[in-house]
Parts: sequence; structure tokens; C-alpha cells
Amino acid sequence: MPILNRAAELQDEVTAWRRHIHSRPELLFAVENTASFVENKLREFGVDEIVTGIGRTGVVGLIRGRLGDGRGGDGTTIGLRADMDALPMTESTGKPYASTTPGKMHACGHDGHTAMLLGAAKYLAETRNFKGAVAVIFQPAEEGGGGGNEMVKDGMMERFGISEVYGLHNMPGMPLGHFASRVGPIMASTDEFSITIEGRGGHAAQPHKTIDPIVLGAQIVTALQTIASRTADPLSAVVVSVTKFNAGFAHNVIPEQALLAGTVRTLMAENRDMAERRINEICTHLAAAYGATARVRYVRNYPVTVNHATETGHVLEAATEVAGAAQVVGNVDPMMGGEDFSYMLLARPGAFVFMGNGDSAGLHNPGYDFNDEAIPHGISYWVRLAESRLGA
Repeated sequence: MPILNRAAELQDEVTAWRRHIHSRPELLFAVENTASFVENKLREFGVDEIVTGIGRTGVVGLIRGRLGDGRGGDGTTIGLRADMDALPMTESTGKPYASTTPGKMHACGHDGHTAMLLGAAKYLAETRNFKGAVAVIFQPAEEGGGGGNEMVKDGMMERFGISEVYGLHNMPGMPLGHFASRVGPIMASTDEFSITIEGRGGHAAQPHKTIDPIVLGAQIVTALQTIASRTADPLSAVVVSVTKFNAGFAHNVIPEQALLAGTVRTLMAENRDMAERRINEICTHLAAAYGATARVRYVRNYPVTVNHATETGHVLEAATEVAGAAQVVGNVDPMMGGEDFSYMLLARPGAFVFMGNGDSAGLHNPGYDFNDEAIPHGISYWVRLAESRLGA
């Protein structure tokens, strides 16, 4: 099955939806206008059940198939998920449909994800060529708010009887019409740390009477690099990046305090534990050696996004039927970025797939824009995945 004729027919309409959403970006859980737009479209399509306010501002629509008993009660329910929120950035594309809200833009393509899933929902509600049911999931707050976790904690999986769940993300640099996934870890955990170093300030000309937190901070920055290079297995992926170093206020004063902060990315739970432990050990012992103190605050954010084996097979099969085997990569390298679809994959088996956005600016770039030519590919993929999983 190549791109669906109906998906190609829907492209202009879905593009208009996408550009409407793009011009009106909303952040985190404050996606009320986008959620209302989604809800209204689902009602237009005749979706059987629509529930709003899941995970605060999420929307779920349930589409029952006409095969089996004809009421969607004969088969499983699968979840297809799109994210709705934008980023706190200023857009520089200059497009006619660019963000109308200063300091907010869809720089990650969630507008495209939402529009494509709406397009798939319209098709599936028209045809209903499957058993069981499809739950189309529109999630808030992927960009740092953990909206996926909030929807899971709100009982979404149980409420709709979802037994499998699938996610998709566009990928700049990957050719249009191409797909890629893998079994196991596909995106990293995203932890944060902050370190407060307390020394003893004094005159910069008399450093021997001080405990210099800047020198200690420099030693800590260097030592933290050994976590990846000397503690982790060289064949495993661990990133420890110090991204903030704030200290001092004058040329001739050694300050009392220095503040460091950064991020840890891993693809295995054991490396996540190891990195947290080693950061605390390094900071505590180096500070003691200098006669200072160091307090570490370590925050665990999104867990590793881990694809389940059987469901990854379903994803790759659907993608191959839409795009052809030559345009599907089944063992793509993991990315060290994070994704809160990970929470849904902890709750139910499923898989995450990348879809080509062509030669565009990168994600989280002020010049980025979702490629509307990808829309028929995404709709066709979602439809093929749903119908193949539900016995079309």
C-alpha cells in the first residue's frame, strides 16, 4: 500500500489545519485553543467518543470499527499519539502563517503531528475498516512538562482500554517519505543537576586566605567528564554536560559561592543510576579536599524511550507498506534527545518512529518549519498501522 489516494486528497485541508495551529502556538499545558480546535474537528468527523481534560488539557477521541460485531467491541484498542505544544522561542521563518505570538513558536513540528493525526482520524472515521477501536491521543506539554505522564496518571490507558500505543516524530535531514525506528532504547532519559559550591570569599590578592569556589568549580567540571570517559562502559551512551557556571561579581573579589548546572542523558537505567551517584561522589569529595562544601540537586525528568520488540515490528511493517523497504531503516541509531512518550511506553507496549521532514532547519531552531509535503506520508502510515493492527 503506497500513499493513500484519500490522504493525498486531504493534503490541502490538513495543511490548512497545520498552518492554523502553527500561527497560534501555545506552551506546555496552556494549549486550550489547540485542544478546542482538535475537539471540534473530531466532532465534525463523527468520532464516537471524545474526552477532554485528560492530563489537564489532553484530548482523546475513540473511533470504533465496523468489522467484527460492527460496534468496535470485537478486537483490541490501540492508541495513536500526537503532541500539541510549542516552544518558548521567537520564529524567524517569515512565512505567511508564522507565529502571531511573540516568544512562542512551533519549532519542533507538533503542529504537523497534530494535523496528521487529525487527518488519519478523519479517514478512519469515514472508513472504519477495522475491528476494535482506535484511540487518537492529543497530548499537551511534551516540551518539558511531562504531559504524557499526566495523561497516563489520569487513567487514560484504562479508561479507553488501550492495549498498545504508538508515537511519531518528524526528523529534519531524513528524506521525505522515509521512516526509521529500532527495537529497544530510541531516545534518552533527560535528567538535570545543579551544584551549589560554598567556599570562603576574600580579596583576590590574598587567595591563601580564601577557599576559592571558582577553582573548585573548574575541578568539578573537569572531573564530571570522567563519568562518561572512565566510569561508563565505552560501548554505552552517556552524556554529562555542564551548561551553566555562575560565580563572582568583581575583578578583585574571590566570591563565596559558585553555581553549576547541566544535564545527563543515558540510554540505560543502570547508567542513569550510576551518573547520579558519581556526580554526588565527585562533588562531595572534591569539595571536602578543598575545605568547601558542595550541594547537589539531581532531578530525574523523562525516562528512556524504549520500543517494544513486537510493536516495533508492526511499525516497520506498516512503514514499509507505505514507503517501500528501501526507505525504511529498522535499526536507526538512538538519539540523545528526550521524549515523554516514554511514559506511555512504560504503561503499555508500543513503539516510536521517526518520519522524514526533508532538508529543513533543525528541531528547536527559530528557522524550522514542518514540511507539509510529509502530511500524506504521515496520514497513510497511521492508517496502515491502525488497520493492520486491528484486522482490516
